[in-house]
Amino acid sequence: MAPTTYEVPLGDLTGTRAVVTGASDGIGLRIATALAGAGAEVIAPVRNSRKGQAAADQIRALHPEAKVQLRELDLSSLAAVADLGAQLRAEGAPIHLLINNAGLMTPPERGVTTDGFEVQFGTNHLGHFALTGALLPLLRAGRAHVVTQTSIAARRGTINFDDLNWERSYDAMRAYRQSKIACGLFGLELDRRSRAAGWAITATISHPGVAPSNLLAARPEVGRAADTAQVRVIRRLSKLGILVGTVDSAGLPALMAATSGTGGEFYGPQWPGSAGGPPGRQKLWKPLRDNDTAARLWSVSAELTGVGYL
Repeated sequence: MAPTTYEVPLGDLTGTRAVVTGASDGIGLRIATALAGAGAEVIAPVRNSRKGQAAADQIRALHPEAKVQLRELDLSSLAAVADLGAQLRAEGAPIHLLINNAGLMTPPERGVTTDGFEVQFGTNHLGHFALTGALLPLLRAGRAHVVTQTSIAARRGTINFDDLNWERSYDAMRAYRQSKIACGLFGLELDRRSRAAGWAITATISHPGVAPSNLLAARPEVGRAADTAQVRVIRRLSKLGILVGTVDSAGLPALMAATSGTGGEFYGPQWPGSAGGPPGRQKLWKPLRDNDTAARLWSVSAELTGVGYL
């Protein structure tokens, strides 16, 4: 049984400038490819320039007229985030789409970012919080749609405000859940604040379901020398079209959110369990419903990163 192919009509995106984090492989590459194929100019901030160039070449092989620019970005460094923000602000071109997609998952040992934050919270959430803030003038100028990717792991869990950096009791999955709950809460709070302040930014959140991306694959840079048992099972199920999605289908909720969302919405796969299937709107999971927690997280994030949304 082969996986079913789904599509999201994007229309003509000529004249649209899109920034997609994590576009060097996997789901992010799928998103960037679709946007470039629809005519958007895609800015791909990448940590690994070799992988980034290979991804850009792949996009151009499919779409010879594609406009793709690589930029350097390490989301685990607030200085690198600030540098990219300053570079793009100096260029002055409005940004119409921002897809906060990049991330890492469950390093077996606790690691920290350049700035001393637990690496999943610091990269997945704080890095994107700082990047969005650094690009705020350009996002406002472009009346942008901002999509922040959360995860199916965010269906349960909490923000561990008493130990955000997991210094006392590191648990890889609990820390990952926290980082992706934070991503979801941030995206929803961004939309509320945009409406209140008149920023003209439309913010939505999405999740890719479960797909054979590189999140659980061998990643020596996060201390994982071999593929996990989970990713081997996911690859098999995905190939058979059972329960879970493909890398292609996993990118569709973010694309739908970016081009169809009206703000404060949540998109994901529609099969039971939300692991796979066609994209569509879905109800917020319980950890994402608390506006007070979202506001508290925003304040803490602004303090930790030193990034104000002005």
